[in-house]
Amino acid sequence: MASLSKSNLILTYALLVFIWSTTPLAIVWSVDDLHPLWALVLRFFIALPLAAVLMLLLRQNFPLNKVALHSYLAGAFSLIGSQFFTYIATAYLSSGIIALMFGLAPIMAGLIGLSFFKQKLHVLQWLGMLIALCGLGLICFAGENQHVNPIGIALMLMSVLSYAASIFWVKKVNATHVAPVAQATGSILVSTLMAMCVLPFIWQYAPTSMPSLKSISALLYTVIMASLIAMFCYFKLVKNIKATTLSLTTVMTPMLAIFFGAWLNQEKLSLMVFVGAGVLLFGLAVYFYRDFKISRNLQRKVG
Repeated sequence: MASLSKSNLILTYALLVFIWSTTPLAIVWSVDDLHPLWALVLRFFIALPLAAVLMLLLRQNFPLNKVALHSYLAGAFSLIGSQFFTYIATAYLSSGIIALMFGLAPIMAGLIGLSFFKQKLHVLQWLGMLIALCGLGLICFAGENQHVNPIGIALMLMSVLSYAASIFWVKKVNATHVAPVAQATGSILVSTLMAMCVLPFIWQYAPTSMPSLKSISALLYTVIMASLIAMFCYFKLVKNIKATTLSLTTVMTPMLAIFFGAWLNQEKLSLMVFVGAGVLLFGLAVYFYRDFKISRNLQRKVG
């Protein structure tokens, strides 16, 4: 039974990495025939009823007290708060670079913890940050003709900042009585309400004809796979594996995303971009090295 459980977790982990590494490409494809913010709005409009149906099928409670509503609002900033900037950035960056920028989330979270929660950072973590920033600088020097633009980089930094800040905000609210599925559904609900506030500003860009099958399929992929299935995979892994093991996805996902972008979307990137990506990922590895070492030592003691 234990081996079956382990196999289940391995498959879940692999599925999560696959979804997260292909979602940036799906986002890029979904805006082929749609205004980026319309694609974002439609994503939440479709995701909300599906999440509600899942809530009913799983017979989960949906708390509406003050603490729960606060938690839903906090969680929404990792959804529409982050994805608002991501969708705009699709005009400036390739899918691989978008995924690579999300690899900076742990570093951004470390800086937020240092600034607002007085969490200390180890020397190796500071070194990892410096190396990662050097890699990011190399990517910026690659030029606009290589699917890289400083405006897009700035937008993605805002996206990653919103995502990382949301994690701390949700933890600070600490709505322990809210189940993960309810938390996700509530955050999608708040995101949908925020998306409605965007409509008056993008109404002139409303689609006047049926988008291509490619755009529709990509949009549905972001809804079903990225917004729903990935959510279940993530929370299942949070409960069953170590945080350091789960954090490895931030190193694996960008590499796979760059591969998928080059293979499926003909995103040709210069040698400078690949060197920068390698330096950035090496910085992430250095940043996590101490955590991996501590986790390995604990496993040996338990064993």
